[in-house]
Amino acid sequence: MIVGIGVDLVDVPRFEEHLARTPRLLVRLFAPAERVLKPRSLAARYAAKEALIKALGGSDGVHWTDIEIASEPSGRPVFALRGETASTVAARGITALHLSMSHDAGLATAYVIAEAVPATTPHAGGEPSHPASIPVPAREDTA
Repeated sequence: MIVGIGVDLVDVPRFEEHLARTPRLLVRLFAPAERVLKPRSLAARYAAKEALIKALGGSDGVHWTDIEIASEPSGRPVFALRGETASTVAARGITALHLSMSHDAGLATAYVIAEAVPATTPHAGGEPSHPASIPVPAREDTA
């Protein structure tokens, strides 16, 4: 069941200007493995993190550097969550996060869908039809 959707759009040249004007943003917003990427890729990752916060319904318990966008061998982007952010996502009952990102013509965008198992509902036999939630495991990204 979809429990949240988030989308964000970033103007890449403007984002580059902010990074140039305030170099500390790189450390505050991105995990170490992300900091070496080109500005357009950083802008897409910033959009992904903003979209995740929107899909979660707010930023309580979410920390920028706990959110890393990694890639599967196929190139598909995935969230690698750590620390308090991973715990917050699991506590909200989210079982899957889907991410799509793109950048072109000076814009970067990201779209996130958060899923959870629906709350337990008893069926005719009085037993729950499925578990209430399955936490998203925190994982370390090795990419």
